[in-house]
Amino acid sequence: MTVNDHIERFHGLPVFDFVAAVAEAEEKGGSGSVQLPDAAAVAWKVGLDYESEATFGECWEQFLGAVDTERVTAVVIGQWAPEEPDSFQEPMEAVVAAAGRLPALRALFVGDITYEECEISWIQQCDITPLLTAFPRLAELVVRGASEDWDGKGGLALTPLRHEALKALRFEAGGLPGPVVRSVAGCDLPALERLELWLGVDNYGGSSTMADLAPFLDGTRFPALRHLGLQNSEFQDDIAAALAHAPVVARLESLNLSMGVLTDQGATALLEGQPLTHLRSLDLHHHYLTEEMQQRLRQALSGVEVDLSEPGKPDDRWRYVAVAE
Repeated sequence: MTVNDHIERFHGLPVFDFVAAVAEAEEKGGSGSVQLPDAAAVAWKVGLDYESEATFGECWEQFLGAVDTERVTAVVIGQWAPEEPDSFQEPMEAVVAAAGRLPALRALFVGDITYEECEISWIQQCDITPLLTAFPRLAELVVRGASEDWDGKGGLALTPLRHEALKALRFEAGGLPGPVVRSVAGCDLPALERLELWLGVDNYGGSSTMADLAPFLDGTRFPALRHLGLQNSEFQDDIAAALAHAPVVARLESLNLSMGVLTDQGATALLEGQPLTHLRSLDLHHHYLTEEMQQRLRQALSGVEVDLSEPGKPDDRWRYVAVAE
């Protein structure tokens, strides 16, 4: 599995590609003819096309000048380097500098980039802490990618902080660095309801351990948490076994253990642990479970929406997470 498609909706709104709309209008006779939707009705995407002659900064300034940004509630950042991977540092600084012009911003997606534009493991992120400090009313943040630059510098980072408003946080990576996982655990996020971490593999920087995940499991962090996703992991069985007795599970409404190398061993631990019948949904898609185990899960959790799609072969010698490179 790869990231094949751009998102079509974000924060409950349809995504509108601002740069593409301007380019289409120019082809038809001038950018002045571009038809823009109501500022609050869409999630505004700003990103570069392949081999774009403009810089991200130029496109960002054009967006700020053309749209009533005081009413924009959601922004999607697409590709910021049109030809080769480049750090998100400068684009992030441009976004942060515009915080005063985006007072209504509640949702931000950084890195709506498909594999055809850049493999997820090549998306060069940076310290994204300034995004959270610049937007204290942000309710949803999604960050895709994690890698360092070609000189081994930078890479995804986060400084533990308190944020009063954040309700949903997701990191998508082929390899999520352990320090980032530990920093998330060190944050004070009293409003956080949804947390999803794509842990990934060691070959692409995924260095987290079960010890790093412990703060999410013991129920002492994030009092408002109702959805937990610990996904895309090579040690998915260990995660399942820990969750079988984790205090946090009792107050969850949904649990996501998908995209990883889950086998009958992990599923057995789940079934033999604490009750899961209170959950509305349990996402296990992309797994390596036998048909017998899948049937046991369906019967034991008949009142729960259990996603068992995308099965792999349980006897496969080689087992892979869904998203790595």
